[in-house]
Amino acid sequence: MTATETRYLNASNREMCVPDEARVSSDTPHDTDLPTLTPAAENKVQRQLLQFTFQELKAATGNFRPDSILGEGGFGYVFKGWIDENGTAPAKPGSGTTVAVKSLKPDGLQGHREWVAEVDFLGQLHHPNLVKLIGYCIEDDQRLLVYEFMTRGSLENHLFRRTIPLPWSNRIKIALGAAKGLAFLHRGPEPVIYRDFKTSNILLDSEYNAKLSDFGLAKAGPQGDKTHVSTRVVGTYGYAAPEYVMTGHLTSKSDVFSFGVVLLEILTGRRSMDKKRPSGEQNLVAWARPYLADKRKFYQLVDPRLELNYSVKGVQKIAQLAYMCLSRDPKSRPTMDEVVKALTLLQDLNDLAILSNHSRLMQSGRRKKKLDGMQQLSYNHSRSIRESPLHSGRQHCK
Repeated sequence: MTATETRYLNASNREMCVPDEARVSSDTPHDTDLPTLTPAAENKVQRQLLQFTFQELKAATGNFRPDSILGEGGFGYVFKGWIDENGTAPAKPGSGTTVAVKSLKPDGLQGHREWVAEVDFLGQLHHPNLVKLIGYCIEDDQRLLVYEFMTRGSLENHLFRRTIPLPWSNRIKIALGAAKGLAFLHRGPEPVIYRDFKTSNILLDSEYNAKLSDFGLAKAGPQGDKTHVSTRVVGTYGYAAPEYVMTGHLTSKSDVFSFGVVLLEILTGRRSMDKKRPSGEQNLVAWARPYLADKRKFYQLVDPRLELNYSVKGVQKIAQLAYMCLSRDPKSRPTMDEVVKALTLLQDLNDLAILSNHSRLMQSGRRKKKLDGMQQLSYNHSRSIRESPLHSGRQHCK
């Protein structure tokens, strides 16, 4: 086993190693200088984003009080806050515009790199399936980001932490929205590789529209005749493409593999890595691959909490799509545009398994009823023969 593979398998939480600088070229050696925005990017960001003071965000979040915490990561905490609709001034809770304020740890070089990447990418990229970055704060050692507030939180919470299972139709809608976000990043004249696609980074609004968040590990993709970007291996355990882990070669197909992992999580209701499960089931991809390859078995992958409330055709297509996205050969994986087309066809399917199963039960019941009727008729007929005078006479003659 290589050193890179060992490091990946032994990694915990978010990172497999310290991330590289935002948007450095593939041949630039890693150095210790703090990264900064390019002049062109800085001009665009200043025109499009609001610049907050630290005191404004402190007031907007109620002095960063604990009960306003929305989440926590390696970067720091995310707080719920309120700002004036027409500016950067704080607003009273429940009024103005609701926002999410990410406060990065002030003592981490890693955090600053991710902060720069967030401002750089989200300050310039705009799409319905990318979370909107409203503004930022940079004062002394303080680094904060202000995003639109996503009412329903992350896909991770809905799949793994809620007692009520996420309905099948919502799962497909979310998968399509997330796929559209990735496809947008990949198809631009300057492609972007997201590099940390996972359920916790897919946020949902009140209508379950999916938006990608957390661009701290995003990286400019290969351009021209280049086939890949060489970079340090970063990401989240259980989601990273195997060829990226082994070589550090990053392509858009690395994101496609991660999307396949999330599709599996959506289909199964299982986490990509779960140490609480038996040894053969802890790695979701390794456990599910044999089922995905067998058309007679992939229904066994369906989240049991859905019972029979899922589309039969939808499950079949999702399993096939996940299998292609998780191909060990990156070139065999579909593009995200192809994934979007496939998922679009699965919206609003009404061939629920519970209906088809009910139909089978009804047919089985009708056949049983018919068979019982025939048996009863046969019994009655035989009885009438036995009891007839002619039949009795024959018996008497014997």
